[in-house]
Amino acid sequence: MATSSEAELIRQLKRARALHEERAASPELAAALDRLALWQSRRLNATYADFARDPRYARAIEFFQTDLYGPGDFSRRDADLARVVPLMVRILPEGVIATISDAMELSALSRELDRALLEKLPMPAPLSVTTYCAAYRALANRGARERQIALIVAVGRALDRYVGKTLTRSALAAMRQPARAAGLSALQGFVERGFAAFRHMAGADEFLATVETRETALMNAIFDGDRAPFPEPL
Repeated sequence: MATSSEAELIRQLKRARALHEERAASPELAAALDRLALWQSRRLNATYADFARDPRYARAIEFFQTDLYGPGDFSRRDADLARVVPLMVRILPEGVIATISDAMELSALSRELDRALLEKLPMPAPLSVTTYCAAYRALANRGARERQIALIVAVGRALDRYVGKTLTRSALAAMRQPARAAGLSALQGFVERGFAAFRHMAGADEFLATVETRETALMNAIFDGDRAPFPEPL
């Protein structure tokens, strides 16, 4: 019988697959999603420029921007993950499976929010802070936005907790060769980059507290009607 963490991971993977299939069926949608994701990535670059310049935190910023959120097609990684779930549940602790499930939920939720934003944005007009904030407010989905921030913090805290555990590092190392042999190097790289970024940080409390504070403040400002809560992304 599947554990609760395994069942939730499978559910999130099905959610992600539906998003990938919709994207693959429409090059126009894929291009629009990538434009929006790139614009938001530039906003993140500006919001966390101080951390990106700090060698202690730079890898974590890059991991969140490129592996959990950003422009591009993540269908291969997620398909790889779906294939390897039975192996993972035999090798990795259940807590790590739960963390990977949360990461997949974060990825899927972020893409669902982007998809919804596209319906409210005045496309194909260029994006601006004003039009972005108006679309964001129009969706009136504060609960989903709060969940997105909570998942960022939860995934970060779990990674921070597990990177110091010898058993977890050994399990990841044990998966490396089978993953490569099975053509799952993209997935293995994703998992290892996340662990490496947080191990390099050597303590993520300040980083995660700052992310939670800044993202919550921006969310509240937008919902409260602020038309320019951050500068135009460059």
